Amino acid sequence: MSQPTAATKIVIIGAGASGIACATKLLEYGFQNVLLLEAESRLGGRIHTIPFGENVIDLGAQWCHGERDNIVYDLVKRHDEELLESTGPVYENYQCVRSNREIVPEHIANRLKTIVGDSLISRQLELRNCSGSLGSYLTNKFFDVLRQPENRDIDEVIAREFFDNYQKFENSVEASDTLDQVSGQGYLEFWECEGDILLNWKDKGYKELLKLMMRSGEMKSEFGILEQRLILNRRVEKIHWNRNDKRVELELNNGEKCLADHVIITVSLGVLKEQHLRLFEPKLPKDKQRSIDGLAFGTVNKIFVEFPRAFWPEDWTGFTLLWRDEDLKDIKGTSRAWLEDVFGFYRVSYQPNVLAGWIINANGRHMESLERDEILDGCMYLFRRFLSWSIPDPVNFRTSAWFTNENFRGSYSYRSMETEQLGTGARELAQPLSVVVTSPREREDLQQSRCDKPLVCFAGEASSEHYYSTVHGAVEAGWREANRLADFYGLPIKTIPKSQL
Repeated sequence: MSQPTAATKIVIIGAGASGIACATKLLEYGFQNVLLLEAESRLGGRIHTIPFGENVIDLGAQWCHGERDNIVYDLVKRHDEELLESTGPVYENYQCVRSNREIVPEHIANRLKTIVGDSLISRQLELRNCSGSLGSYLTNKFFDVLRQPENRDIDEVIAREFFDNYQKFENSVEASDTLDQVSGQGYLEFWECEGDILLNWKDKGYKELLKLMMRSGEMKSEFGILEQRLILNRRVEKIHWNRNDKRVELELNNGEKCLADHVIITVSLGVLKEQHLRLFEPKLPKDKQRSIDGLAFGTVNKIFVEFPRAFWPEDWTGFTLLWRDEDLKDIKGTSRAWLEDVFGFYRVSYQPNVLAGWIINANGRHMESLERDEILDGCMYLFRRFLSWSIPDPVNFRTSAWFTNENFRGSYSYRSMETEQLGTGARELAQPLSVVVTSPREREDLQQSRCDKPLVCFAGEASSEHYYSTVHGAVEAGWREANRLADFYGLPIKTIPKSQL
């Protein structure tokens, strides 16, 4: 029978990885009346590749994390593109440098790295019985191992400095302010894809994934198959979803109104947290509100500094900042206090003269409010305080700013202790707002049945049950919602990713 795919109007809010994945999959199914509304002046969402230095940098998502069961990796390989390569041991072979410029001896640093590395292996088993936070677990684990006879020669002060820095690194992975916020058991909900977890995009950046999905190169147009279906600088101010005609009315920031048969929301969890009470009319059901409130969303920012030349040795990959207590007093309570949470600077692939720094939590958010010169001055203070080389003045500088941007309000999601206490999760977030309608499917007895029409759907990385915080989680979530609508209209479902079954 013919399917109502040509007339059915579907509006997707947000043109990030999830929104683009959803739109392109819907077009693949035969839906034609598909529109993407994007509040930013660009597409990509938390994928943001820009020119910088001798090549490009990614202010947001940077790596393809893993290979097996990773839809991003599969998409690249399916197109026979050699776009990905290993970043190598940059985030393993870094130097540990103390705030008095003392370099922790390599054999000591490697043993400390091994202690925290070994804990990664045992976490999967031990956290199943953990009733506390990831922070309490890791702290107990680290110092229990440190007290073993074979490690008693490691200076306890240096070990504590190392562990303080390591916790900041882990916070950057989780997007948490402190590891005490992260649920120990909730941490296990995340599935790590096998294979290299730091695959970079060579000299092109993560925007290549968006181009692949939109078939930009094949169609020789910027937006590919989404041409004429994407509107930038268009923010949705109100979503009226409980109308008598079983459609959704959107109020836009330019005063226009838009009616849709289905709306798919792919904005960040940070935006939902801030806006859901005023965005939806009527307000969302309590279980949906609980999922938005309970799932956690944090901020991680990057700092890119380009120098006129590389002042570091060729085999040097970067350094982490180990603060001595007496040196930390120099910045505590001053305008430079935010620098405490810049935890490391590392080499950047295809950027011979660039170092990338990472900063977390409230200080990372505070950095976004500072003037450019103040941030750069602080970074140079760190370089010259920790490193013994002669360091030239930089020639270029750029930071991310994910929290102060009202279209993001942070970087990515994680499972917090509050998530666990409220008993909510991604599954609740992903549940659509539905209305009961007569199904368009004809049964064998030619009798029509009644079913739930998915009126407002939710995608985005935070709605991924096991791949949250990743681009492949965002893409799969977009595909999940396209599959949901295809199933509603009786279309044969294409491959459903294993993680969404």
